[in-house]
Amino acid sequence: MRQENATMTSRTLIAGLFALLALSARAGDFSDDPAARAFIDRMVKVHGLDRTEVTALIDAAQRKDSILSAISRPAEAKPWHEYRPIFVNRARIDGGLAYWDTHEALLDRVAERLQVDPAYIVAIVGVETRYGQHAGRFRVLDALATLAFAYPPRSRFFTGELEQFLLLTGEERVDPREALGSYAGAMGHGQFIPSSYRRYAIDFDGDGRRDLWHSDPDILGSVANYLKVHGWEYGGPVAVRARLEGERPGELLAAGLKPHLPAARLAEWGVIPETPLADDRPVGLIELAGADGPEYWVTCNNFHVVTRYNRSPLYAMAVHQLAQAIAAERANRDTFAE
Repeated sequence: MRQENATMTSRTLIAGLFALLALSARAGDFSDDPAARAFIDRMVKVHGLDRTEVTALIDAAQRKDSILSAISRPAEAKPWHEYRPIFVNRARIDGGLAYWDTHEALLDRVAERLQVDPAYIVAIVGVETRYGQHAGRFRVLDALATLAFAYPPRSRFFTGELEQFLLLTGEERVDPREALGSYAGAMGHGQFIPSSYRRYAIDFDGDGRRDLWHSDPDILGSVANYLKVHGWEYGGPVAVRARLEGERPGELLAAGLKPHLPAARLAEWGVIPETPLADDRPVGLIELAGADGPEYWVTCNNFHVVTRYNRSPLYAMAVHQLAQAIAAERANRDTFAE
């Protein structure tokens, strides 16, 4: 009898331990968060997902203070003369040359099919992830849940991206607990946020999946498709350095990034492009904080297209200058090789 009681006690303890472990596994950083509960309700009601599965995922998400810290100090807050060296430097140019050489045949196919200049495809991957070497160290689930439920300034946006992420993982057969990305939930070598992944990524290798982590055809094809869909002009100008003759054209600078003025009218504002542009080409003007004072750049449609990838003009200018540097060195190298 004593042995039987001991066995029953042991079983009771073991059962209690398993129950405790199950409870702790369910209790996550957002388990009692009202916004997280409302999110689960929406995923079930609107998209028909299984409540138990969605709840388990949200309960598995971890709040990361490092993510909240990172989003409060983006690189785009730096002045241009500090931002530029991060992305336009010897290592990124050399890396771009090597990356282009490695993927030359693929880039040719992508450029031909989608009509996007390969230098800019390469430069975007270079700026975003140093050619795939730094594609993100945060679990996307943690990043998006942290920003959705613990970052009020952009909670609505990131709640939407978390929704898109869960839908994406089902469509592309991605484990939502394992996918890694940036602190803002951007994924793969081209750093697509979930909504952009679902909308613009393409299956360029034809295997039935859009894999932006491991498939070079899908990665490069998707970056090109993003630019194409937003209106990229193959071989078109991107940005031209300009000088001012007269006072700073504040009204022109305030008009925004989208090209809105025929290039022929720039002279009326005292803006002189260093490289001529067609008189009827729509242009804009931006001012960047250079080390020796303001820099003025006339921007064209393709520059605006790059800002659709990332809305910062500093980002778009870094992509432009890196693309130009890589293309120039590649052309010079090939010329000397002949």
